[in-house]
Amino acid sequence: MPKLVITSASGKLGGAVLHNLLEYNLIPPHDIVVSTSSSSSSQHWDTFKSRGVEVRHASYDDPESMRAAFAGGERLLLVSTPRISMDFDDAPYGQGREAHHFAAVQAARSAGVKHIYYTSLGFKSNSRSGVMRAHNRTEDFLQMLTDTGFTIIREGLYNESWPLYLGHYFELPTEDRSEIVVAGDGHISWAAIDDLGLATATILTDEPSRYSGITLSLSTTNNSHSLNEIASMVSNVKGEAHTLSFKTVGRQEHERHYIEDRGLEPSYIRWWAKTYDAIGDGEADNHDTTLERLLEKHGRVPKPLEQTIQEMVGGQTNSSHE
Repeated sequence: MPKLVITSASGKLGGAVLHNLLEYNLIPPHDIVVSTSSSSSSQHWDTFKSRGVEVRHASYDDPESMRAAFAGGERLLLVSTPRISMDFDDAPYGQGREAHHFAAVQAARSAGVKHIYYTSLGFKSNSRSGVMRAHNRTEDFLQMLTDTGFTIIREGLYNESWPLYLGHYFELPTEDRSEIVVAGDGHISWAAIDDLGLATATILTDEPSRYSGITLSLSTTNNSHSLNEIASMVSNVKGEAHTLSFKTVGRQEHERHYIEDRGLEPSYIRWWAKTYDAIGDGEADNHDTTLERLLEKHGRVPKPLEQTIQEMVGGQTNSSHE
């Protein structure tokens, strides 16, 4: 098996990919290189090293460190950078998060990587959302390559991220709201992080030619729920005394509410609020069955969103009564 390099393996998605590669024996551990911005000698990596995984330090801000970390790798999983603040205030082309992605792609080409797998997000091309702008720019950049193979994986919206979409639930110091205010609604095809990790790991270890030059959408087709429906699910878990009402408003009112009434950071809220325009347009409503088909190979079915909400809200509700 050719060497596979994984970036951001200490994060949620990258960590899930690494876990599933090893859990399902999809690749020999000695063929895996982990590229991390944290210390490569951190105890976090000891278990992986003991199994044969190599850990190298690399930073998006240091192209030479990326070239060194990617050296000898034939396949690279480029997990998008989490530094969302780079995208705030309508960052010009090349100055948002795509700047990190461009640098990583160039480092990979210099290091001799043959195929790059990029984890995009489950919205559409030319998305109306601010959160997708850097992804779309990175996708376009990859599609201009002539010397390196690529696959774009639009990872579905995480089951575990429903609080972010449901009016920044849990982000406030005390979550005592009886009304959720959002700037739009529509159906979203959700997917659990670990399911995405296994599906992505399966793609990485298949023949690159099977997915070369294409864009995949990994999210469920039978786990589509609107934000209004999610509010009802949360209410059901919390009980009748904590029923959530659901209110959609215009984007300006949404921004005012969360900036002035709730005290969240203005640049962040203005960047995020455009997400609801995309959701309202149906951008996150997926009909690609690739995720289900990949999981079926391993005898798994997608984790329902209802189960994730029960685990997240039910656990919090139970602990609040202890």
